[in-house]
Amino acid sequence: MKKYGLLFVLITLISCKSKSGVVMAVPKENKNTTSSVIEKLYQNKNDFSTLYIKSSANYADEKMSQNVTAEIKIKKDEQILVSVRFLGITMAKALITPEGVSYYEKINGSYFEGDFKGLSQWLGTDLDYSKIQNLLVGQAIDDLTKGKYKETLEPDQKYKLEDLSNENTQKSFFIDALKFVLQKQEIAQAKEGRSIEVAYGNFEQHTNVALPSNVQIVALQPKGKTEIKLNYNTITVNEALSFPYSVPSGYKRILIK
Repeated sequence: MKKYGLLFVLITLISCKSKSGVVMAVPKENKNTTSSVIEKLYQNKNDFSTLYIKSSANYADEKMSQNVTAEIKIKKDEQILVSVRFLGITMAKALITPEGVSYYEKINGSYFEGDFKGLSQWLGTDLDYSKIQNLLVGQAIDDLTKGKYKETLEPDQKYKLEDLSNENTQKSFFIDALKFVLQKQEIAQAKEGRSIEVAYGNFEQHTNVALPSNVQIVALQPKGKTEIKLNYNTITVNEALSFPYSVPSGYKRILIK
């Protein structure tokens, strides 16, 4: 695992399988303003202190395809620990906090420690802790209440919100017009030839958290395409979790420029 392997560890972390459906709010024609669509989106509660998720995942790029399992632990707004396993063996771990990211992987015996600024430049994707956490729980990476958006109602009954604040980066958010949950979010930088699309499957309610049951991530860069598909097998909400992380001795540190 090199650059795309690290990207895989960072985004192979999402949410869960649950039992009851999200409450539906059926719109009458297209009378929702942009502000009301966003307000209804945030009415779906995302109230938790910890999440434990066990996920099956497929990672594919232009050179390889690999099935793994990912164990994800989240302490809201504080830390995320993800362990990627193959045949029951831990192949990589990442610890993410608001200060930065620590990561190691066994194949090359390497590790990384750094802040989000350098990591964002290396991956070609703007990251911080909040964005990663939102991505994992099926929320928009940005706070939509603070932006300015062009709204359209698509033929397949979803609202498309296009961010008008940045000419260099195009962001679009697609919201289910019946359930008011996030179906997809897209971020693209056309000049740099890179983009990421995150599509969410059926949302379901588990305790006080509305979460997607599956996620598909497609990242495009000049060097190629990376695709990650996740399905969620086990989730636990608001139980005490431990976050053990230490780099094995003898591993070599990755330096990014």
